[in-house]
Amino acid sequence: MLRGLLQSQCALCRCFEWYKILLNCARSRVSHYRLFPKSLGQVISKFSVRELHISFTQGYWRTMQWGQPFLPAPPGAELWVWFQDTVTDVDSTWRELTNVLSGIFCASLNFIDSTNTVQPSASFKPLGIGNVTDHSFLRYAILPREIVCTENLTPWKKLLPCGSKAGLAVLMKSEKLFHSSFHSQAVHIRPVCGDSECKAVSWELRQTLDVVFDLHTSGQGKREWSLFKMFARTLTDSCPLASSSKIYVDVTDNPEGEHFDLTPSTPLLSQAVVLGDRRTFSVYDLTQASTFGSMRTFNLQIKWKSSGGDMLRPLLHAERYVAGYGLQTGEIHTLMYNQHPYRSFPLLLLESVPWYLRLYIHTLTVTSKGKDNKPSYIHYQPSKDRVRPHLLEMLLQLPPNSVTEVTVQFERALLKWTEYTPDPNHGFYVGYEI
Repeated sequence: MLRGLLQSQCALCRCFEWYKILLNCARSRVSHYRLFPKSLGQVISKFSVRELHISFTQGYWRTMQWGQPFLPAPPGAELWVWFQDTVTDVDSTWRELTNVLSGIFCASLNFIDSTNTVQPSASFKPLGIGNVTDHSFLRYAILPREIVCTENLTPWKKLLPCGSKAGLAVLMKSEKLFHSSFHSQAVHIRPVCGDSECKAVSWELRQTLDVVFDLHTSGQGKREWSLFKMFARTLTDSCPLASSSKIYVDVTDNPEGEHFDLTPSTPLLSQAVVLGDRRTFSVYDLTQASTFGSMRTFNLQIKWKSSGGDMLRPLLHAERYVAGYGLQTGEIHTLMYNQHPYRSFPLLLLESVPWYLRLYIHTLTVTSKGKDNKPSYIHYQPSKDRVRPHLLEMLLQLPPNSVTEVTVQFERALLKWTEYTPDPNHGFYVGYEI
């Protein structure tokens, strides 16, 4: 799915591509590789993987300017895996799996070890079928320093049935994607029902690509955009192996074409609820020859008539920063905003902090509207130097029209000179809260 947004104030184009492949399996063993990549099928079998979710992200998602993301992902590399309950040594299997995935995606996943791996107790649930909720088979890790580049994009594209030779994937030119304001690519594998009665199980592979273009900084002008302007090429066909290949353009804020003209026009419209908001989309079916016209080319473009309306601001968003001075102590501040006028929301917060930031957990405070906000659930696992990170999980209630602040003080540990990461002038990276 390719989705474009252009805001008159910040001139942004948002593109989101989505691919789904099903792989039939028998007795938990994969059996067909016509569409499903064999490299991932072998990973599922060898390491008894039940679910696998991995993302590579460059840039920061600006919620207040761009709205809520379709699939949230933190900067750097993120990996979380559910293993089958037949795995006897999860930690050993996890280490082997990260090394294999490091080779498949040409990334530094081999640097994932016990010092940056956590076992959440409540923050994650399986996304596929089954009722396996034993969190001892779950592992989560993040590498916030991971730099995403062409070396990561190329193996991601090779997992597609048509590679980058046909369909929407021909637009994935690295020199264009990596000039964007935000870029996130992900792979999600989970078990799904293979038939209507769910007696057979299939593996679902979803590959997603989320890109935000800032047309101000790219020099393409403030308003008009097209596929050719953004990607330096147009579409000529769909992937012949695809059963469905469509482009969706959000036209919710363009009733009867008041604000912009969409070229070429299409009579197909679709409505869906996205992130709790009902949206209307213009649909272009790339499997139909009529979509490409007599010139056998498709160049979607928008020409604006007026400035249009403002983007709907998200009801919930958060930010985090470090306060203090010097190199010994500091304080982590997390701000969570609930802008709903009368409804409160429950929020499950997970924070993984490296061992070299020694948290003073007795200084942990949670306040809303100037009053203490006592968590209804809290789980804390202290770190061990050079062995494991801190793990903090809390279930909070965000009051309506409020800002909830979580603060905790820390002290920096004294590191050996061999423990400093490359380019220490960058400082120390701490992964995002979830």
